[in-house]
Amino acid sequence: MYFHIPFCTRKCIYCDFYSIEGVNSFDSFLESLHSEIDLVVPPEGMVVSSLFFGGGTPSLLPASDVRKILDHVRQKYELSADAEITLESNPGTLDPDTLCGFRESGINRLSIGIQSFDESELAFLGRIHDVSQAVRAVRDAREARFSNVSIDLIYSLPRQTLESWRKTLLRAIDLNPDHISAYSLIVEENTPLSRLVRTGQVTPLPVETEARFFDETVHLLASSGYEQYEVSNFAKPGFRSVHNMSYWQHRNYIGFGPSAHSFWSDRATGTARRWWNIANVGNYADRLKRAMLPIAGEETLSSETLMVERLFLGLRSGGVDLHRFRADFGEHTLARQESLISELLRNNLVTLDDGTLRSTTRGYLLCDEMSARLTA
Repeated sequence: MYFHIPFCTRKCIYCDFYSIEGVNSFDSFLESLHSEIDLVVPPEGMVVSSLFFGGGTPSLLPASDVRKILDHVRQKYELSADAEITLESNPGTLDPDTLCGFRESGINRLSIGIQSFDESELAFLGRIHDVSQAVRAVRDAREARFSNVSIDLIYSLPRQTLESWRKTLLRAIDLNPDHISAYSLIVEENTPLSRLVRTGQVTPLPVETEARFFDETVHLLASSGYEQYEVSNFAKPGFRSVHNMSYWQHRNYIGFGPSAHSFWSDRATGTARRWWNIANVGNYADRLKRAMLPIAGEETLSSETLMVERLFLGLRSGGVDLHRFRADFGEHTLARQESLISELLRNNLVTLDDGTLRSTTRGYLLCDEMSARLTA
């Protein structure tokens, strides 16, 4: 289950998620969110294994409102006893009292968007915190008894050096988080960053340099006890994100809030559907005031589309179980690609163990291309 909280103190230059700067009052938005929870009919037999507050900056929400949302969810849905409940946060919005409030409200996993431990890089990205706030946020989270803390980092920034990235990684490791997400900067369309690139004010780093950053990331984190379980995600044993893995393993999920997406697959009928909400707070609220679900669009996914997605997501993460893959999509599936799989094995881009096809560290860099070739 995913809740999109679209408010930010200031929008970062690289972000293309739906969000708006500033908020006068959460009351109207929260009323709409609770109305959506009421209107959505829980699928029969659904048990929620993870719940994720994303954004935007969900840590702008008062802890009392987070508690109300969780209480409302529990009234309508069954949550597993060990459900992972994550809140994304910005260090500039956290203090000891706020963190204790979130912990007491039911949040048991904290994801802190640090992005860099270099002041000039934080300024370039438009972050509202500085390095000292980032360090303090992680330490305060531990003081608030969060036993599952993740931090987000971004590399391959324009003008960033391998040495500055190494310093950020080592600073992160020194803080001893349970999980680290390290993303390569992507220039998304219609963002301030894309306009800076288009006008020549910013020059992205070459692909070869990005690959060196990736190699350094994998090496440093592996040597510090972090397992790479997806292209950009690293965890200590036992701390892989349940929520993230749900997406990569094509499990069902339901999203609430403006722009939130949902996916539901019925294995009995072999059908799957994806739908998404209106990406505008005002229109989202207006639809719910009329007791209408705020769905902007939907699609029924063909077996071929599901097959391509399953392969792509699997190669990016824990691998593709070929026995299950063929059971779901036909015994003939990938039969024509046996020579290509042999080539990928020879080139150390994938491994094949107990019927599971997995990308190697080198293969992670090429998983998009490999997926395209295997499904051509």
